[in-house]
Parts: sequence; C-alpha cells; structure tokens
Amino acid sequence: MKSDKPVIVLADDDKNTREGIGRALRDRYEVFLAENGERALELLSEHPVDVLISDMRMPGMDGLALLQRALARQPRPAVIVLTAYGSVETAVEAMKRGATDFLQKPVDLSVLEQRLERAVQMVRMERENETLKAQLDRRYGLETMIGESSAMQEVFDIIRQAAPTTATVLIQGESGTGKELAARAIHQLSPRAKGPFIAVHCAALAPTLLESELFGHEKGAFTGATERRIGRFEMADGGTLFLDEVSEIDPAIQTKLLRVLEERRFERVGGRQTIEVDIRLVAATNRDLKALVEAGTFRRDLFFRLDVVTLTMPPLRKRKEDIPLLVQAMLREFSEKHGKPVRELTPEAMEILMRYDWPGNVRELRNTIERMVVLARDSRLTVRDIPAAIRSAVTAPSVAEGLATTSLIRPLEETEKQIILAALKKFGGNKTLTARELGISRRTLHRKLKTYETEGASLEGASGGSAL
Repeated sequence: MKSDKPVIVLADDDKNTREGIGRALRDRYEVFLAENGERALELLSEHPVDVLISDMRMPGMDGLALLQRALARQPRPAVIVLTAYGSVETAVEAMKRGATDFLQKPVDLSVLEQRLERAVQMVRMERENETLKAQLDRRYGLETMIGESSAMQEVFDIIRQAAPTTATVLIQGESGTGKELAARAIHQLSPRAKGPFIAVHCAALAPTLLESELFGHEKGAFTGATERRIGRFEMADGGTLFLDEVSEIDPAIQTKLLRVLEERRFERVGGRQTIEVDIRLVAATNRDLKALVEAGTFRRDLFFRLDVVTLTMPPLRKRKEDIPLLVQAMLREFSEKHGKPVRELTPEAMEILMRYDWPGNVRELRNTIERMVVLARDSRLTVRDIPAAIRSAVTAPSVAEGLATTSLIRPLEETEKQIILAALKKFGGNKTLTARELGISRRTLHRKLKTYETEGASLEGASGGSAL
C-alpha cells in the first residue's frame, strides 16, 4: 500500500550526517538516503520526491550541479541545501539557482523539521494548483491562452459563452495578439470539437488561388487543374472553418462567400454539382471592417453576416500585467525545446520587458524569449540577454526605486542585506563583479550600499578591493 508520507531524498557524502538526519526524519517522512549526487538523481527518477535535501560539497557531482538537474525534472521537488558554516556565498548561488531554503551545518534538527514542513506544503500546493489548472484548461479549451488581466478575462468569458452556439464569430485584433488561438479555443469548446478545424490564411493567396482553396475545383477547370481538388469548405464539414485576414478577400469572392454563408451550399470551380456543408465559421481581421465597408472595398451585407459575435483581442501593451505569466510559460516551453535550463529573469530584466510596448504583441514576445533562451549563458536571464533594440527603446528605472516606497518585511530586508554584503566580501569589494554575481545593476548596488552605510552597517572587510 502506498504511503501518504511526504517523500524526502537526502544527499550527503558524510555517513554519520546522512544516517543521523535520516533516523530523525523517518517518523514523519519516507526518507531515501544518497551518498552522492549521482545516487540522488537515481532516487529522483524512481520516486515522486517532494523535497531534496542536499549537501553543497560532495565528491563528483556537487550540490549546485545536483540542484540544477533536480529542478529540471517534472514534477519539480523543493530543494533545501546544507552548507558549511561561513559559506554564505554558496547559499547565495544556490538560492539564485532555485533552491527553496538553506541551512548551515551542523544541522539543528528542530529547524530542519520546520523548514521541511514549509517546503512540503509549498511544493504540494504548487502541484495541486498545476493539476487544477490542467483540469480547467481541458474543460475550457483555453490551455494555449494565458492571461489574468481584466481584458483577457473578458475574452475568455465571450469565448465560453459563444463557443457552444452555432453563431459566426468575428475576431478582431492587431497582428500577433492570438486570434487563431482564440478561434481554436472556440472550436475546442463547441459541440464540433471532435470535427475538423480548418484554417485558411486569406492574405497569403491570390484571388484565383483563394477561390479554388475555399471551394475546390474540378479536373480541367483551369490550366494546371489535372485532378479534382476538395476545398476547405468541404474539408471543414461537421467542424469549424477559420478564415484569417478575411478583410483581404477579393470582392468577387466575397459575393460567393456571402451565398455560402446564407445557404451553406456551393459549387466547386468548374463544376455543376451543388455541395451542401455543415460548418461553423470563425473569421479574423487586423483591419477595421466597418471602415472598409464605408470605403467600398468590403461588402456591407457580408460584414453583417460575419459580425454576429465580435471578439476583440487586446494588444499586449494594454495587458502588461500578463507579461510575467506569459514569460514564465514561454521559458518553460523553450527551455525544454532547446535543452537549456533557463528558469527565470532578474527583476531588472522583467522591468524592461514590462515597460516595452511590444508592437508585434505576443508573437514578438515569443520570438524574443526564444532568442534569449537559445543565447542564454546562465540559468537566469539578465538585462544583457535582452535584444539591444528592446533595451534601447526602454529606459527602465531601477527596481530599487520602486522598492523604496514599498513596505517590506524587515527579515527579508536583513536577508537581502546579508547576501549583498557576503557577495561583496567574496569579490574583495569589487562592485562590478558583485553586481554581476547578484544579477543587479551597479547603480542598484551602490544605492543599497549607501542605504546600509546610512543605517550604520559596517562595510569593513567588504570593501577592501577595487571599487570598479
């Protein structure tokens, strides 16, 4: 019978420490012991581990390497690292790479149990949230659409209400806002979900080719028509037909399209047989169809046929609060796709992404994040990883300026202070190397240090080297 106890893997090359901690934890946890990093990885593969406890200094694979490999696994365990007394810089590096917590040796067992309980609660809550989100995604068909902004919640509400009906939906929005994703979600949530979803990108085809693409043609209908071709309307029978950039359809084809929408029947190019189809139409455009109607380039009656339910996809600049969610999802996707263990951005890097206006919308953000992951030199993306064109378009204020007006819990401030001073000492007072190690700007570091001096903190021993 499977135990309900949380599962712990403890990796430490010191036998007495390993077995002593193991004995202390076995009443409340299912504990597996590993004498090195390699054995710990084997145990992570064999068991659904909640928490990995790892010494930082081990022969062969050290604790940092084990941490990186462990966090690349699914489901991810929480990781508590054990460091020798005085090795604060090692703990700093581990926390930067994703460790949940750290303890100094010799280990206080009562403190370890408190930290373990908190880590288990955190990791299990994260997994429950992921499971719930996956269930909701399957229910709503919105797994590829991300957003918690009010603008996106309105989009989701319209999709959920319109999808179960047979109404034609017109999706408006700038290029790159995710119009096709919305169309697919409508299909997935509709009674036609088991039928085909057929997409036609109207702007990519010349008028004669588009007519044949939509309605098909008979053999010999025109030069090059060496055999009968089934059109997209027939292919979508019983499902959904998505016409992207419907504004680009030639007026002559608009007339034929109007008839199909009214009667759900048509003839292939060069054919006489009338074909009836059962399709649900979703159309999309990045242009103002009403303006095109007034200009005489788009049929008014066709516009009214399309404009039954209107869904407007907001540009990314109007829902910037969704950028962190999008970035995290894209980091997971592209780190797996390209085999790069990139997990997060520094606050300064995220600040720049938040301040940029993204004229290419979500598509531009996707391309940017993929490029950053492919060219990443570390597991954490910094400002220098952002394309120069985006950096130059944004003057990002220091995140520290925002923190100056924020009420933070004092212990968090003290922890940050200890980490910064320890890193400064590690590099002999070299502020450039310290800032690079911490993933912050040199300007931010200077401001922090000035604050510590004002508070009366002693920087002796932390400023003995070059101030470059």
